[in-house]
Amino acid sequence: MAEIALRDVRKSYTKGTWVIHGVTATIADGEFIVIVGPSGCGKSTLLRMIAGLETVTAGEIDIAGRVVNQVEPKDRNIAMVFQNYALYPHMSVYENMSYGLRIRRLPPAQIRERVERAAKILELTALLDRKPRQLSGGQRQRVAMGRAIVREPAAFLFDEPLSNLDAKLRVQMRLEIQKLHRELRTTSIFVTHDQVEAMTLADRMIVMNAGVAEQVGRPIDVYDDPNTLFVAGFIGSPAMNFLPGERHGNAVDLGGGVSVPLPDGLSDAPPKITVGVRPEHLVAGEAAGTTFRFRVETLEALGADSLVHGAMGAHTVVARVEGHMRPAVGEALAFTARPGKVYFFDTASGQRLRG
Repeated sequence: MAEIALRDVRKSYTKGTWVIHGVTATIADGEFIVIVGPSGCGKSTLLRMIAGLETVTAGEIDIAGRVVNQVEPKDRNIAMVFQNYALYPHMSVYENMSYGLRIRRLPPAQIRERVERAAKILELTALLDRKPRQLSGGQRQRVAMGRAIVREPAAFLFDEPLSNLDAKLRVQMRLEIQKLHRELRTTSIFVTHDQVEAMTLADRMIVMNAGVAEQVGRPIDVYDDPNTLFVAGFIGSPAMNFLPGERHGNAVDLGGGVSVPLPDGLSDAPPKITVGVRPEHLVAGEAAGTTFRFRVETLEALGADSLVHGAMGAHTVVARVEGHMRPAVGEALAFTARPGKVYFFDTASGQRLRG
């Protein structure tokens, strides 16, 4: 296992055009870090630089106390699991898992011991003689992980390994990856665009946006205390409601007679402010606190709960309610935000305003 340190890591393909804008983070020994963000945000590029598959334009990458910017991928003591399984179709599961060890000319007994131990962890023992075409998608991905495990690397790098699986298999594989990390405690970096994967897998997450690490922290901290409009909107499902307005004195005017009071300490807030509140933080009925009134437009019944979509002047608001609530389209409803769960952002910069 190893600590991985990124120090102001930057990437540019053409002069003056940066795709990674100075990422700094430290992944502790044995930690599971998830890099999450939308397509094109630079998360896979950052992972590939750690792996040595992309050159580093500026900054340093340190693995186990050694700067590896100029070190070949094979000499970094890392193992990578890709989105596609990359299995040799003519080889058995055992041969696929042992291939890298045979190339390194390890003793046959040691190879067998490592493969059998990994197969037991991944529940592949009964499948070692099968070819990839005889396996399901989930089994093939476990073989790809097994091939990485047998190398006993200092760190695992996962590049969207669950993207090719159906929804049910993705849930199952998430549980297996969690179990695997608990058993091995190997430093791991996992890239995904799926914020549910990030929330459920990560010890900490790095939220990327357009090549910038917008926030680094524990999933619950990023969810509860987002630093920017982007992070607040990307983490959480359904997304946070954003209501742009203008500051008038100590309140934000959202139009249509709706005003939200500013917390203490924001007397010098900018003139354009966006108010944010999560659907799950809106409670049906009027109570002490910030109340939102809107007219129901659509209802998504999800079983245990439902999503109520409504119009509040020029704004659209979504509220999560218990499943037994079935408001009719056109019905007027009132919701009160939970205390401390209304967020304020500078509309121009996207930065969080804190009282």
